[in-house]
Amino acid sequence: MQEAPVKQKVNKKQASQVQSGQLEVVYYTDPLCCWSWAFEPAWQQLLQEYQGRISWRYCMGGLLAEWRAYHDTMNAVSKPVQMGPLWMQASQVSGQPMNDRIWFLDPPASSYPACLAVKCAGMQSEQAAHLYLYALRAAIMKDGKNIAKKAVLLETAAALTAEHPGCLDLKQFEADLGSEQAMQLLKQDLQEVSYRNINRLPTLVVKQGERRVVITGYRPFEVLKDVISQM
Repeated sequence: MQEAPVKQKVNKKQASQVQSGQLEVVYYTDPLCCWSWAFEPAWQQLLQEYQGRISWRYCMGGLLAEWRAYHDTMNAVSKPVQMGPLWMQASQVSGQPMNDRIWFLDPPASSYPACLAVKCAGMQSEQAAHLYLYALRAAIMKDGKNIAKKAVLLETAAALTAEHPGCLDLKQFEADLGSEQAMQLLKQDLQEVSYRNINRLPTLVVKQGERRVVITGYRPFEVLKDVISQM
């Protein structure tokens, strides 16, 4: 059974701990990334076991701008129907459910709308971004919904507020989807991905003081724990 996302609790004491040498994590990801969904149980376990000892933030990777410009040489994917087998592989490796039929029935045209929606949720709170990103992943990976469509983005937000009352102001969220501020926030994420040369998702950058470790691709929790133990 898929675990619910862990709630992030950041208080003044935790913030001071982070500044004094605790772990900081930047998670480069994308709502449309199948390997990020495969990685979800390990990520949630990491947040659970190290709650109060790490600080994290999400950076949207912009996996798919548009199909005309997309070509994944590593996985030989350049059109929607070729994405289905990759999702099947990720599901088999990780055990995570993935509705690969969406790539035949209603393939998303881009991951940018979903990335933008996560930034809009984050404009209200980091917790809202955390929960909404998980909800988007589940919407497409489990339920086969096209998260490139605005209607699905709004539907997912409404379902999230029903499950977590007060998590999102739906009217504000919808207004922010077309705002210049949200676009700038996404642009900053994409610039950071380019500047850091992040070319594979998921990627975690783990920092403690001056020490910095990059963990790239799908990894089980035991690998994450070993890296953190060594730091």
